[in-house]
Amino acid sequence: MSSSPYASPSFLQQLLSKAVAAGASDVHLKVGQPPGARVRGRMVYFRMDSILPDDTDAAATTILQEYRGFTTTKDLTEVDTSYAVAGVGRFRVNVYRQRGSLAIVMRSIPLDIPTFEQLGCPEAAKLLAEKDRGMIIVVGAAGNGKSSTLAAMIGHMNRTRPIHVVTIEDPIEFLHKDDMASISQREVGMDTPSFAVALRAALRQDPDVILVGEIRDQETMDIALKAAETGHLVLTTLHTPDVTRTINRMLALFDLADSSELRDRIADSLQGIIAQRLLPKQDGEGLVLTSEVLVMTGTARESIRRPEGNPALKEVMEKGVHPYGMQTFAMDLKRLVQQGLVSKDVARAAAGF
Repeated sequence: MSSSPYASPSFLQQLLSKAVAAGASDVHLKVGQPPGARVRGRMVYFRMDSILPDDTDAAATTILQEYRGFTTTKDLTEVDTSYAVAGVGRFRVNVYRQRGSLAIVMRSIPLDIPTFEQLGCPEAAKLLAEKDRGMIIVVGAAGNGKSSTLAAMIGHMNRTRPIHVVTIEDPIEFLHKDDMASISQREVGMDTPSFAVALRAALRQDPDVILVGEIRDQETMDIALKAAETGHLVLTTLHTPDVTRTINRMLALFDLADSSELRDRIADSLQGIIAQRLLPKQDGEGLVLTSEVLVMTGTARESIRRPEGNPALKEVMEKGVHPYGMQTFAMDLKRLVQQGLVSKDVARAAAGF
């Protein structure tokens, strides 16, 4: 039994409670420094003793007790899981090894399902969430709110549609309570060995909607496209910065000499892409969402079918404001500057990625 205070769930509860009360989005435990937290985009540190190797080992053991197959931290290099603290909230957890010792990052997940309005999502997000079939992709770098946007979509469906939703996540983040919809949530590593295995099985679980937390390989993308082609609505994410590069990434997963058939599949299956970034507000009080939106129209589908057509998607978005709610990053950044939400310097930097 470890003598470290970090072995105690109550100690972790107090630490995480203080962090959440301070508005922290993430909590960091790393050897050689006090516990840290990211508050309004900046790292701050608790006035506590520096963490020892036994501390992170003890904390990891406490957090991973329910993780499937976990027995010891001895050979652990990295793992994703979730951790719930009564009265505080849920956390998406990554345990990893650095300089020979374990480190832990815990991202706070709100207990309440966010709404489109709370997140500042474009109107098109709601319209896309009301589709019956096809594929919707939310893209952006890690930490830019993709999971929250997907949660808002599922929450909207749950309030408005009598359907069956199957989610496949790594790990489960937001917990959905059945309302009008029946929602089955599966966690990779706990309930299923992989995204691909779970996605293939989901097709036999009478789903209307399938959420795939992330598509990382050709096999998963192929099954997701097949699910969309056979009348299901598939929601997923990719780590791409904008709409055009999302199409390129989908094509690159297959590494085909002739991509014409794949382009047809993507053009026929895709319903829309939302690319998003979180930017610091001009008043220093938190972050604000900026997004780029492509909603599939006949012109958009034709652009994807043509190998040289990807650049034309920018013009499609610029002309698709009405009635589709499309927009480019440049258009949305201009709006944020005009509303005084972000500075011109931040907008210029964001426009250039």
